[in-house]
Amino acid sequence: MSSPAPSRRDFLATAAVATAAAFLPAALRAAAPASPAGWTIGCFNRPWAQWSFDETLDAVKGAGYQVTGLLTETKDDPFIASRSTPEYLAALKQKIASRGLRANMGALRVKNEATLAEAIADVRQQITNAQTLGLEFALTFGVDDPKHYAQYYRVMADAAAFARERGVKLVLKPHGGGSGAAEEILRCIKEVAHPNFKIWYDAGNIIHYTGKDPVAELDPIAEHVTGFCAKDCAALKGDVLVQFGTGKVDFAGVFRRLKAAGFNGPIMVEGCAIGETPAATMANARANRLFLNKVLAAV
Repeated sequence: MSSPAPSRRDFLATAAVATAAAFLPAALRAAAPASPAGWTIGCFNRPWAQWSFDETLDAVKGAGYQVTGLLTETKDDPFIASRSTPEYLAALKQKIASRGLRANMGALRVKNEATLAEAIADVRQQITNAQTLGLEFALTFGVDDPKHYAQYYRVMADAAAFARERGVKLVLKPHGGGSGAAEEILRCIKEVAHPNFKIWYDAGNIIHYTGKDPVAELDPIAEHVTGFCAKDCAALKGDVLVQFGTGKVDFAGVFRRLKAAGFNGPIMVEGCAIGETPAATMANARANRLFLNKVLAAV
């Protein structure tokens, strides 16, 4: 999909960000910005999935992030999918590095309808691709249909061991179904039973998929959380591509609980309001980053 022509305001805003960045010392431009709590704040590609990945990376950089995550596949960018070729991965790695950015995560897709052997082989290839890109984390969304639970746990147990051998950390994101909230997530932890299987908490998804309180649901699982997917949500099945502070996520409460559990980041911005252009969306992503910094300064 081609992007709409940017307005004069979008053009000027983008140019101003680029100009300001050019005058920063090289060391500051290269360093990943940390929150007041000392936790890295990055941004997933999801808000710009309708545009090219080049536009995405420029917007992530322009919004003040130095860390990105490869969450949402597009028709042109399969990221760590098993079908990705060595040539594609090499070009992708160079494209990210050329902006002074670093990617820390790639999303796994599990073939739940495949045989166990096929599903394991496919996930292993995705983890190998994550290793090729130098990613620290591979993220799974869990599984929705109870008929797939048993096989999913076996695939993840194999993946956790395979990933650890390759220096990749396997993490689970709350996503409804078998990873809906604390009870389901603890079941996953128990069934997978591997130290290289942790949680990237998503308070917005707790509300979206279950309607439960994200702070209360965090209590039983906080010790397992090694990352945070940041987005807001106002109600069960509500929109999650919104500006922080417009929904019901108690960010301060969540971060206080994580801090008490010894959480060390990262925080990855997943949602913001989608503008008509990449630059307009960039402004919203920047606003959500500043929102997080303000909240974390008081935690």
